Amino acid sequence: MKIAVVSSNQRGETDRLMTKTADRLRADGAVLAGIVKELDYEVGYENGCDMEVRVLPDGPVIKITQSLGKGSDACRLDPGAIADAVSRVENSTLANADLFILNKFGPEEAAGRGFCNVIGAALEQGVPVLVGVGAGVRAAFDTFVDGLAVTISADETAILDWCHSAISTSD
Repeated sequence: MKIAVVSSNQRGETDRLMTKTADRLRADGAVLAGIVKELDYEVGYENGCDMEVRVLPDGPVIKITQSLGKGSDACRLDPGAIADAVSRVENSTLANADLFILNKFGPEEAAGRGFCNVIGAALEQGVPVLVGVGAGVRAAFDTFVDGLAVTISADETAILDWCHSAISTSD
């Protein structure tokens, strides 16, 4: 069972690293499952909480935030869109995947929902898992993985090295 976590204190850096890693691995011929952030999406809200994700390997792209009106500073995550993304990943085949990537273990996963079951399914099938985690949910992630995750520095080379090693030695 192989699971690794990447965290950066720099805003948006974990998302960037996860997406760049997925792009590089796909270019190298790896078969991926999961989601990554669309880096080219233009954020429409001042607080930056506005996001589209790409379901791996080939889409679709799903907007997972919602408009709450001008001036709102509440969490804009759209539970229906998150459920759609989870469903699409669950319905894709993990059996052929070399690696499962989740750009962000977020509030839904911290509450035991979201991609938690998919992470478990990937690990049960011997598919290595790479997860981005922010400081606000790190304790929940650590509880979820019960000490099984390896922490990788927020460095492109270190992440790719772990991924290549995990893929080459996967069950």
